[in-house]
Amino acid sequence: MAEVLLKNIKKIYTNTESKAKKRGLFRKNEDQQEEKKINLQITDEGVVAVQEFTLDIKDNEFIVLVGPSGCGKSTTLRMVAGLEEITSGELYIDGQLVNDVEPKDRDIAMVFQSYALYPHMTVYDNMAYSLKIKKVPKDEIDRKVREAAEILDITQYLDRKPKALSGGQRPRVASGRAIVRNPKVLLMDEPLSNLDAKLRNQMRSEIIKLRQRINTTFIYVTHDQIEAMTLGDRIVVMKDGYIQQIGTPQEVFDHPANLFVSGFIGTPQMNYFDARLVKKDGRYFVETDGISVELAEEKQARLKANKVEEQDVVLGVRPEHLSIADKGIEGKVDVSELMGSSCHLHMTVMGKDVIIIVPTEGKTTNYAGKDLHLSFDGNVAHVFSKETEKNLEY
Repeated sequence: MAEVLLKNIKKIYTNTESKAKKRGLFRKNEDQQEEKKINLQITDEGVVAVQEFTLDIKDNEFIVLVGPSGCGKSTTLRMVAGLEEITSGELYIDGQLVNDVEPKDRDIAMVFQSYALYPHMTVYDNMAYSLKIKKVPKDEIDRKVREAAEILDITQYLDRKPKALSGGQRPRVASGRAIVRNPKVLLMDEPLSNLDAKLRNQMRSEIIKLRQRINTTFIYVTHDQIEAMTLGDRIVVMKDGYIQQIGTPQEVFDHPANLFVSGFIGTPQMNYFDARLVKKDGRYFVETDGISVELAEEKQARLKANKVEEQDVVLGVRPEHLSIADKGIEGKVDVSELMGSSCHLHMTVMGKDVIIIVPTEGKTTNYAGKDLHLSFDGNVAHVFSKETEKNLEY
């Protein structure tokens, strides 16, 4: 277990296409098509995969890097592992600068998306391999492998080869191979992405149990916000190489820093309305579709502290925070999805798609085709700048 400090870390991949363009090897339209594929910043040096940032990961913390494909999360993980060179900045593990330290000497272990198990070896030999390379005594290898197998409940599979394992057993073996080394830092790169929904739910629970039983700092990469919310002590939301927000799962859910975070975290995603933020007698209200809602006290205080003026805004309200009312925002239900304990109503409101979650409370009701009015409370309303897309409270 160890503290991991990423200080002013940045990663730039050499842009061979741009160099070729300077030599006149690409036609103009090919250049434009190539650059449209890349959302990351392109400079004279190359493609900036990870923008400069600092992140302090506490000893024994479970931190999750989350974001869409191509946001830089796996690149960040690979820099910690030593599999990618750091363009600029410093990386410290347990207080030691490790920029130029070989991966094998960083006292870290990594679980890959593909698991990378040796197909010709048994589960036991897969887990023992790294210890054999280090010439650890046989009795100690046996003890460590069997301890890890017991923690992961795979003792009965030690004599099997990977091809004889189920989809849920392979990630356990990959995790076992990592933890037998008792690493200071355990890196996990989307280890559940190849599993079906039921197995993913099961394995999330297994990872939580694993974390409780071993004293290791975890850095976990995923594009699945449910994994991020359920596993992480803190989550780091990334987009296009930039860190958008760092916080506990509840902080990021309740107080999203910008429009991207608010839409990425939460299922179904947040609904958005065109609205106006106004002040009446020194109090902030949000107005949309003929209704006016006074914001909650904590929101009032933050907006006042930021000296926010009246302006047109993007109003965000999560599906579970909208309710059916006698008057309010008008909309029509297009589709009604019965989910058991609740209905997901897909509506058209002010020309936009909106989802509202309505508890069934033991009653079966088909809302399809109905005209409804929606309301919300001032403590669940989020106001975002139309210009910067930032949450005006922060």
